[in-house]
Formats: sequence, structure tokens, C-alpha cells
Amino acid sequence: MDIHLIDGTYELFRHFYAMPPARDVDGREVAAVRGVVTSVLGMITGGATHVAVATDHVIESFRNRLWSGYKTGEGIEPDLVAQFPLLEEALSAAGIVVWPMIEFEADDALAAAAEIAARDPRVDRVIICTPDKDLAQCVRGTRIVQLNRRTRTLRDEAGVVAKFGVPPASMPDYLALVGDAADGYPGLPGWGAKSTAAVLAKYGHLESIPADWREWHVNAASAGALANTLSRERDRAFLFRTLATLRTDIDVFESVDELQWKGPTPAVAPLGARIDVLRAE
Repeated sequence: MDIHLIDGTYELFRHFYAMPPARDVDGREVAAVRGVVTSVLGMITGGATHVAVATDHVIESFRNRLWSGYKTGEGIEPDLVAQFPLLEEALSAAGIVVWPMIEFEADDALAAAAEIAARDPRVDRVIICTPDKDLAQCVRGTRIVQLNRRTRTLRDEAGVVAKFGVPPASMPDYLALVGDAADGYPGLPGWGAKSTAAVLAKYGHLESIPADWREWHVNAASAGALANTLSRERDRAFLFRTLATLRTDIDVFESVDELQWKGPTPAVAPLGARIDVLRAE
């Protein structure tokens, strides 16, 4: 069996900006919710049997306590933020497993779920449905893969190396050095994608990089300056790696059997009538 783990936050953002506005009978914006639910049900109609969706019920997480510049809900359209609870309610009504995250992020739930699901010998593949580069660290061979549903691009471990120049295990180190503007941390000055990939392809992790750049033996421009920056901002680099490292110690479920879609719940009819998307089959 294949396990499909969906980044509900990404999907809600994507549909919010792709679809024309639509209001329900109470005047609430619901177009993005309609789009996401229709899309997920379409996956099931297309043959997906075991599906779960993770959402950022609260945009902030424990990472905001570690780095003041980490992403928040500031600046997000109110009509978009207001659809998170409705999306969670609609997916649950449709019989789809939902993990609304508060202390952790949706990405953490996806990472934890992928690890749990991959332990089950009945599982052929775990497909993490998101283009988010953070989730590349979870990819394992061809067993845990990443799917961009918009472009229909599937990325396995070889694909991660081809894209970023480092294996999945080094992705938190990579993001620590180059930064992640979407998540709100800048990385280290001078550490670009090419130089970072060259160094990490040889040494793998921050703590394995020699302090003396003359010992690097890699083709990295301005190696001396990079080494000086890393030495000067070493603590910050490790902090950024902590921010980039997804948590897999979350008990999101016990058995993949819990993720099997068994049809909509009785709540589907009244909620579907309200937002005009769900149908009781």
C-alpha cells in the first residue's frame, strides 16, 4: 500500500491564491477549503487508500521561542487564516484523518508520520505531498518520497541529491547555512547554495567541517572567508539547524490502519450543504 501524507497548510495557501473568492451562507470565505477538500477527495477517487492531512492550526510553534525572527501569522490574509479551522472540520467530516498542529508544525507531523509509516512492512511507499524543501530531509531511497502535486514531480533520494547537491540527511545542515527566507532565518553570510553543497557533500554535517579551510579539499570559492564566518557564527549555525530539523518524536498515530479512508462521517451532509463541496456517497 501507499501512504499519502498531505501538507494541508501549503494546499490551503495554494488554493487561496489560485481560486476566485467564494462565500458561504454565513458570509465566510470558503473557496480555498472547497479547493483543498475537492483535491484530496479527488486523490481518493483516483485510488489513494491511506491519507492524512497535517495543518498549522496555529502558525507559531516552539521554534518562535528559539528564534525571534521565525515565521509568524503576521501579514497573512485574515480570510486565509480563518479557513484553517473550517478546513480541518471539513476534512474530518469527509472521513479524512487530520492533524491540526499547535506546539509543533505541520511539517513536523508529516515527518513523524512518514517515519512511523515506513516501519510497517505492509507499506510500499510513503508519499509526502508538498514541494517544501524542509521535507526533503525525510526522503529515504525510493521508500519515502516527496510529491509536488501541482507539477506532478516525484522526488526520491537521488532526486534530492540532484536538486540540492546533498543527501536528505544533510538537508538541515544545508538550510542552516544557506537560510530559509520562508521560515524566517537567514543562514550565514557568504554561504551560498553551491559552496554549501560542495562542503556538505564531503563532510555531511556542520560538526564534521574542519575549522581550518586548508583541510577542506573541496572546490568552494572563498573557502577561507566561509571558514571564518562559520567559526565566528558557529552557535547561530547550530541554532538554525535546530530550526530546520523536523521533529519525528510526535505520536501522530499508532497504526497505518488508522489512515485508511472508510467514507464520510454523518457530519458531511450539513457541513457540505453549508459550503457546497462535500457530498455523502
